Amino acid sequence: MPHRPPWSDRRRRTLMLLALGIVLGGLGGLGLPAEYGVTAGILAALCAFLLVAATVVFLAVPGPGTAGTLARSVPVAGSAFVVAVLLLFSTSADLRLLWSGVAVAAAGWTAYAVRETRRGDVGG
Repeated sequence: MPHRPPWSDRRRRTLMLLALGIVLGGLGGLGLPAEYGVTAGILAALCAFLLVAATVVFLAVPGPGTAGTLARSVPVAGSAFVVAVLLLFSTSADLRLLWSGVAVAAAGWTAYAVRETRRGDVGG
């Protein structure tokens, strides 16, 4: 098994803050009045989702340069583009402008990732 570099303090701090958000949001969901409790519960669920996603990313991309590695990842960029287009086609007219912008941004990200990947293949 290859040796993995130790996680940075930033990664550990990110995971700890997300875990703290789960705990505080869960406690807030139980102890606050209805409208605030539901919001706190939703924020706790969002923190849980982000904790799982961040853990997967941190395990998949060891060492520094995680953002750059993900920016050059064609499968991730292409998947984001497909999801954005599907949301654009399935949404109502009042949100169509938002999802159009997200789809254009995802298309730009995909083009960047493909260009960077091709440039790396030609030079290497």
